[in-house]
Amino acid sequence: MTMLLIGLLLKIAMTVTIVVAASVVVERSGPFTGSLIASLPTAGGAAMIILAWEHPPEFIAASAVGSLVSNAVCAIFALSYAALAQRRSLPVSLGGAFLLWFCAAALSRLVDWSAATAVLLNVVVYPAAILAGTRFRGNETVRARVKMTAIDLAWRAGVVTLCVIIVTAASTAIGSFASGLFAFFPVAMGSFFVILHSRLGGPAAASVAAHVLTPLIGLGLSLLVVHLLAEPIGVWWSYALGLSVGIGWNALLWGLRQWRRRAT
Repeated sequence: MTMLLIGLLLKIAMTVTIVVAASVVVERSGPFTGSLIASLPTAGGAAMIILAWEHPPEFIAASAVGSLVSNAVCAIFALSYAALAQRRSLPVSLGGAFLLWFCAAALSRLVDWSAATAVLLNVVVYPAAILAGTRFRGNETVRARVKMTAIDLAWRAGVVTLCVIIVTAASTAIGSFASGLFAFFPVAMGSFFVILHSRLGGPAAASVAAHVLTPLIGLGLSLLVVHLLAEPIGVWWSYALGLSVGIGWNALLWGLRQWRRRAT
């Protein structure tokens, strides 16, 4: 029970902190840099930490396969939100994106996934999603101020708490794949879009959603590292290496962008 409470507080603190920080970064630095932060495994990473306290390395390695599938589904979530947010309201845009996420997640349960097929799914989905999202990646400069309120923090904490309770309580019953799948339910990303859409408008939020697709490839690489190394070297070392890979990918994207700007 103590570990569960610590995990709850960890997930809430990580998610709320990242959502606020990413909103400020988007305000000051534009959609691309904000998307690098939004793509970090905040809520999902905290959920994996809680699962590691409760399950053996074999469970974590298998759940990472479900998380890899979820990562591909998150590309569909981000792209559908970016498309809808161009002209639709926040409830319609976010609601439609979540509906597609649940539909895709439900369909994924019909397949007996392995690490190879989950990676192949990401290889197929991400290039297509990035190409389709190109037209939504305008609006590079965001000048409006993003103002946070106590109510913003309170409802995000409530949503995150509910998600972590459901995932951790049901992990034994639903199995490793579903636990990994729902651990990366895009609750943090969704709450991030709520802030940006309501403060800056749909097109600005859609630009971040379109930009986040490329950084999410790094998350997929991180999950693959966890799957491959959780059993041979231990869960916590695999987490550390996976996180390093994800951060390294985002650093590479940032460096390439700076190099291109200097070159032009």
